[in-house]
Amino acid sequence: MTSLLLPASDGTTRLYKLQGSTSWAKPTGPLLARRAYAAAHVIPEATADNTPGAPAQLDWEATMAYRHELWSYGLGVADAMDTAQRGMGLDWPATQQLIKRTGAEAASVVSAGGAATAGKTVRDLVSCGAGTDQLDLAAVPQGPAGIRAVLDAYREQIAVVSEAGPKVIIMASRALAKVATGPDDYLHVYSTLLNEVDQPVILHWLGTMFDPALAGYWGSDNVADATETFLSLIREHADKVDGVKVSLLDANHEIALRAALPAGVRLYTGDDFNYPELIDGDGTHHSDALLGIFAAIYPAASAALQKYDAGEPAAARAILDSTRELGKHIFSAPTFYYKTGIAFMSWLNGRQSGFQMVGGLHSGRSVVHLARTFELADQAGLLRDPSLAAFRMSDYLRINGVGA
Repeated sequence: MTSLLLPASDGTTRLYKLQGSTSWAKPTGPLLARRAYAAAHVIPEATADNTPGAPAQLDWEATMAYRHELWSYGLGVADAMDTAQRGMGLDWPATQQLIKRTGAEAASVVSAGGAATAGKTVRDLVSCGAGTDQLDLAAVPQGPAGIRAVLDAYREQIAVVSEAGPKVIIMASRALAKVATGPDDYLHVYSTLLNEVDQPVILHWLGTMFDPALAGYWGSDNVADATETFLSLIREHADKVDGVKVSLLDANHEIALRAALPAGVRLYTGDDFNYPELIDGDGTHHSDALLGIFAAIYPAASAALQKYDAGEPAAARAILDSTRELGKHIFSAPTFYYKTGIAFMSWLNGRQSGFQMVGGLHSGRSVVHLARTFELADQAGLLRDPSLAAFRMSDYLRINGVGA
């Protein structure tokens, strides 16, 4: 049994023995009982200038291979989202390439007709975020000119996603949060966009724990008031809304919102703390999923969804519950650094050659935090090759001065 010394926050170390890998079966057909997208991270070139503010240089082969891995487990991919470091290192030129490349790869998967994706369309396999992050936030004017700038930026990005083939996710906008004076400005911008799109989109409500610049979104710091504005928009344009992704980490709020949505509008949970019970449902409603944590736990997530398809909800819920502590840890405060844990697991599992992230974000978590990530991933059966993972973990600890 492989073992190694892991550090604790008090400066001590302890011997940890790995439990070993779990064999997670890939689906033999498309997953149907729940619709699920894993929000995928991006992998930089190992020799890129991955310092804050530098243009993003991605390892396209490894980045696309990760998406194929997710598709092979029957999951959709949510791309160009906050997990891909939108607003935290991934610039708009690189984002455009990511959207186009992922769309093309999804089309190749559809053409190949594999078992896990049989009958799926490109829009089923990938959804991509459209936002306003090509704008220089400091230069966006106040008033009507600012609203026009936001609309034009959204239109540019929606066009890129639509032309590439994925489903559009209208992301929350820092620029809109800056220039909006109240709910009416949000309703005007979103209503205009929904009237213009030719296929239903996903609306994304991202909480301040993920991005503090989005305070007061939907025109109010009061969540109940913001929710009423959000619901009024959806009810008015239900035919243009495939679903909503809500990332507020508030299960009770999500359950109430889910029940209030118009028929046919999905609730894609973005709650990386409470996803097991939200996906499981309350007997009347359940949430679908569009989750960053699914990019880290995708073999287990797929196994759970296969159990739902097989009519075994208790077994499905047990699998999801087994990953909860890992999810809580990866998404612990400051939550916006959760991407570091996802990239770390990708490296431990051999999906990328080095533990690096665009913009230097691999420094976003402490050595002790990442050691705990390793431990919880092992306990959840999510280290694909425990020997490789232990070797890489040991090297990481050594070069960071642990046990030296």
